[in-house]
Amino acid sequence: MANKPSDSQLLHETDGFDLSLNRPDDKAWIEVIQHMDAIYADLVRSQVELENKNTELEEAHQFIESILSTMHNILVVTDTASRIQRVNLAFEKLTGKTNLELKNQPLKTLFVKSTADSELSHTLIEHIRTGTLTDCEIDIASIQGEKVPMAITCKAHYDHTGKLIGSVLTGRPLGEIRKAYLKLKETHDKLKMAQQQLIQSEKMASLGQLVAGVAHELNNPISFVFGNMYALQRYEKNFRLYLEAVHQNISTEERDKLRVKLKIDYALKDIPSLLEASLEGAERVKNIVQELRRFATPGNNKHVNVDLVSLVKSSIHWISHSANLNAKLITDLPDELIIKTNEGYVHQILINLLQNAIDAVEHIDEAEIIVALRTSSDEVYLSVRDNGPGITPKDILSVFDPFFTTKPVGKGTGLGLSISYGLATEQCHGSLSVENNSDGGAMFTLTLPNV
Repeated sequence: MANKPSDSQLLHETDGFDLSLNRPDDKAWIEVIQHMDAIYADLVRSQVELENKNTELEEAHQFIESILSTMHNILVVTDTASRIQRVNLAFEKLTGKTNLELKNQPLKTLFVKSTADSELSHTLIEHIRTGTLTDCEIDIASIQGEKVPMAITCKAHYDHTGKLIGSVLTGRPLGEIRKAYLKLKETHDKLKMAQQQLIQSEKMASLGQLVAGVAHELNNPISFVFGNMYALQRYEKNFRLYLEAVHQNISTEERDKLRVKLKIDYALKDIPSLLEASLEGAERVKNIVQELRRFATPGNNKHVNVDLVSLVKSSIHWISHSANLNAKLITDLPDELIIKTNEGYVHQILINLLQNAIDAVEHIDEAEIIVALRTSSDEVYLSVRDNGPGITPKDILSVFDPFFTTKPVGKGTGLGLSISYGLATEQCHGSLSVENNSDGGAMFTLTLPNV
């Protein structure tokens, strides 16, 4: 029996091992160990990445949960078979049922009985099945068993591959929406009332500036009427004396002398012209009063056929008599231009633009104001241009802002141009713009539909 080599002999033999010898089994073991090391390193790296992903996923989950828990609107997630998969805290509070209790329950179990059996419920479920979007009103049973009308929005829910997996329903009680709507409507009505009051106040301010011109306009026809009435009064006295003499059977010679003395023939010839002039003066007074009434009284918002040229001339005539005008007024107008618009509002806009131009050239030598009217196939452009100092680039953006003014305190309210802009855009369905001329001064352009 051979003797077993000692440890010292094995160690000695190993120390003398020749690595160059062909040992394929040792080489294979080395490769296996190296491969295992690489796999282990990959496992460690994958473990680290997985832990990082889990941390991110947990953070994202917590973030989504916090968002869902703070939502005031209800949220329901369903599958394509209209089974509930998830609800948020707001829905749990509304119905008194937890997310776990509602899991995989049919969606229509949330609705009150009348709604669950209605065509609307079936239509909503069909939208969920097909993935089409819809908005509707549904009655949901609250925790007290009462029906709560909800405004529901249904949107399709897809997975990462684009496959339809259900829907997401969001909604809020219609009571809140109605309250918000009523509050908004009330605020809007107050705003409209305030706007009308501002418009009327600005009209009264403009009317105050026109008083002197109106007085001048009324003075002439009234003076005609007064003068003619005094003449007719004298004629009436002469006619009475002449008729009394005739009724006393005076002689023909005495009657002829009295006729010449009382100027009966002259009076008969003069009476028609006196009456005609008086009627013309009274008609002029009537027209002035009507124009004044149209300007001062809020319009009925009706658009009627208006001769824009005549309206421009009337505005220029009024403002030139009422304002302290030291400028040369130049007009470039056609003979006539009929458009359908609100006469009173356009008149107020023109008065404001003309008054603004007059104020701009108040301290300008050889001041000029040019009023021009041109048309296109569908629009009318009325421009009021002055040769004043113009508007600074900083101020030109604020010209139509309420209460904005560059005039000294007490000179202007800052509402004229703002109200004019609102009247042009909202009431007359046009626009009002401003720009500086290349040769100095500013130009305001009122654009109206040419209808």
